[in-house]
Amino acid sequence: MNATAKLQHIGQSLWLDNISRDMLDTGQLETYIRDFSITGLTSNPSIFTKAITGGTDYDAQIATERATGATPEEIVFRLMVKDLQRAADLFAPIHATTGGRDGWVSIEVSPHLLDDAKGSLQWAQTLHAQMNRANAFVKVPGSPQGAVAIEEAIFQGIAINVTLLFSRDQYLAVAEAYMRGIERRILAGLDPKVRSVASVFVSRWDAAAAKQGRTDLRNKLGLAVAADVWDGYQGVLASERWKTLASAGAMPQTLLWASTGVKDPDADDTLYITALAAPDTIDTMPDATLRAFADHGKVPDKVGLDRDAGAAVRRAATEGGLDVVALARQLQIDGGAAFVTAWDELITRVEGKVTV
Repeated sequence: MNATAKLQHIGQSLWLDNISRDMLDTGQLETYIRDFSITGLTSNPSIFTKAITGGTDYDAQIATERATGATPEEIVFRLMVKDLQRAADLFAPIHATTGGRDGWVSIEVSPHLLDDAKGSLQWAQTLHAQMNRANAFVKVPGSPQGAVAIEEAIFQGIAINVTLLFSRDQYLAVAEAYMRGIERRILAGLDPKVRSVASVFVSRWDAAAAKQGRTDLRNKLGLAVAADVWDGYQGVLASERWKTLASAGAMPQTLLWASTGVKDPDADDTLYITALAAPDTIDTMPDATLRAFADHGKVPDKVGLDRDAGAAVRRAATEGGLDVVALARQLQIDGGAAFVTAWDELITRVEGKVTV
C-alpha cells in the first residue's frame, strides 16, 4: 500500500488541486484516480489561467463560443464548465459508492465577488445549473459577505465549497452559516442532505511569516493555525446542535486542507501532507506534491495537529509583534486579490483570442 492509499485508509480523502483539458484528454486524471487514490478535484482562477493560456487546447471551443456572441467572461465559464463536467463524470462512481460523501469537483464564482453576497449567490445559482452534476460544488469565498451567500445557497440546495479560509474564527463563521442553512431546510420540510466543505489555506501563513522575517516561525505558523481550526472543527462535530442536525440526516461540512504545496525550497516537500493527516478531512494538493507524497511520503501513527503546541506557536507569534487575527483577514483579502489578478489576466487573454 503506497502512502496515498494509507492516507485514504485512515479516513482522509485526497483531492487534486488542478485541472486542464490536457489532463483529461491524455487520461492523466484517470491515472491519478487509479494509482494515487485521488477521489475529488478542486480548481481556482489561477489554475484555469495556467491551463487555458498555456497552449492551444481550448482554442477550438473558444472559436465556437465566439461565434455565439458570448462575452469573454461567458466563454471562460463555459470552458471551465466543460472541463469540470468531464472530471465530475470520472468521479461519479466514487460519489455514488460513498453516498455523496466523496467524488466531488469544484467550480468557483468570479473572484471579484469576495465582498458581494448578492452577486455570489446569483453566480452560485448560475454555475450550479450550468454544471448540472450531482457531484459539483460551487466555490464561494468565506468572507463575511460570502457567509451570507453560503447560508442562502445551502438553503436552496446548492452544494458549496467554502474557499479562502485562514483561521478558526473564519471557519466557525461559515460553519454557522452552513448549519443555519440546514436548519432552515429542515423547518421548511426539505432534505437536509446538502453537501459542503470548508477549505482552510495553510502554507500561505508561512509565506507571510517569512516575508516579515519571522525565522522563529519558519514552517510552523500555518500548522499552528491548522491545529486551531482542527480543534474548532472537532468542537462543531461534538456539539449538540450538530448532533441534532446529523440525526435529522444532515451531512457534515467537511474540513478541507488547501494550499498544501510547500513554499520553502529547503523544507520537506511533503511537510504539510504529513502534518495534516487526519480522519474525516480532505487534503487537496497540486500534482508535484501528490507525486512526492506517493513516492516518499510518511503517514503518521496519530494525528499531529496538537492544540496546545499550536497555541504556543501562535502565542510566540503574537509576543513577537505579529497580529495573527489581522493577518488572517489580510491573507483572505490578499488571496482574493491574487485570484482577481489571475482572473483578469484570463479574461484578457481569452478576449485577445476572441478578437483575432
